[in-house]
Amino acid sequence: MQRRPCAAPRTDTDTDTDTDTDSGEYAVKIISATVIVTSPSRNFVTLKITTDDGVTGLGDATLNGRELAVAAYLSEHVAPLLTGRDPHRIEDTWQFLYRGGYWRRGPVTMAAIAAVDMALWDIKGKVANLPVYQLLGGASRNGLQTYGHASGRDLPELFDSIRQHRELGFTAVRIQTAIPGVRAVYGVAAQPQASGERYDYEPAGRGAYPVEEDWDTRAYLRHLPTVFEAVRNEFGPELPLLHDGHHRMTPIQAAKLGKSLEPYDLFWLEDCTPAENQDSLRLVRQHTTTPLAIGEVFNTVWDFQTLIREQLIDYVRAASTHFGGISPLKKVMDFAAQHQIKSGFHGPTDVSPVGLAAQLHVGLAIHNFGIQEYMEHSAKTNTVFAQSLTFVDGLLHPGEQPGLGVEIDEVAAATFPYQPAYLPYNRLNDGTMHDW
Repeated sequence: MQRRPCAAPRTDTDTDTDTDTDSGEYAVKIISATVIVTSPSRNFVTLKITTDDGVTGLGDATLNGRELAVAAYLSEHVAPLLTGRDPHRIEDTWQFLYRGGYWRRGPVTMAAIAAVDMALWDIKGKVANLPVYQLLGGASRNGLQTYGHASGRDLPELFDSIRQHRELGFTAVRIQTAIPGVRAVYGVAAQPQASGERYDYEPAGRGAYPVEEDWDTRAYLRHLPTVFEAVRNEFGPELPLLHDGHHRMTPIQAAKLGKSLEPYDLFWLEDCTPAENQDSLRLVRQHTTTPLAIGEVFNTVWDFQTLIREQLIDYVRAASTHFGGISPLKKVMDFAAQHQIKSGFHGPTDVSPVGLAAQLHVGLAIHNFGIQEYMEHSAKTNTVFAQSLTFVDGLLHPGEQPGLGVEIDEVAAATFPYQPAYLPYNRLNDGTMHDW
């Protein structure tokens, strides 16, 4: 674990009055903001905010493969601004960090803001003695339907993985499979990892340089429909099936895949094409009725503006950790509700237990919840983060503890120091860089 030093707190002689109200000083103040970097199975960045009455709150600032950039941003530029502020002014603090920095958006900035936002909601819930979802309007359902990650290098291995996930209680599964002629494919857990960890826990390879993988889109487009045909024949029509294209296709390729998968009734096709080109989703929509999920790499509500307004997607894939926290996640879902678009929040293990809890509270409260991605964290991670969430009969629930329901064991965290790690990258057969 690394504790990054923060700048000295402001004194009573400081002239900046941003932390003063019209009637004088705040009744409660933030006295410290500590950044904790730890690496059980994978790297996590956690912000711990403490108030002068001893209440603490946690926020997730993990940015897979670029963790130290956010840790430094928090320690050097954000934490010093928090000392002396009222922890209960969540919206004002969010706007202060977003608008006050002038250089807006981007994954580093928004992950840092997200950590502050989560931590302040955590504090507010603890002070109110309520779980955060109660502060967001209360529960709209008994629990959150989740999907698990089934994968295999061949059909027998894939079928075994699906059965294992169903035995664990998952009522929906994502299907990822090896592709003939391609050495390594995103999302196949059985692939060997240099770290010795399951691919689920750490797709980022630990070391000084990222691992190169290969890709062949035509082979993928030929093979994938045969896999879904086999899965449907084996498991029937009722099991909800999902698939992640991971940004690898052009718009017309994505449209072709969506159309070819229509007979197998997917719950959704995720990230079928790089979503930065939002106009491309119009072409995909014109050619397929397969539901579309987009947005795990988005950082603000503005990235969703066209996609939601024109109903070019069916599910919002934003992650609280990379999207600025609980406050903007609730706002984007309120916007999406006006267009009958549901949530499908990003939830693999590069979102820490703190970030996952934040999403669960939002998902439990909003009306337009769709489904929650869920990958159980490793045993090592669970020794660092104590969690109140439950997973029963396929439903996740954040629990009834005040705040987010997650606490960090800093002694355990210190036994897992940061390790450099990079996500893989892709090249085509001719050596051209491609989306991983």
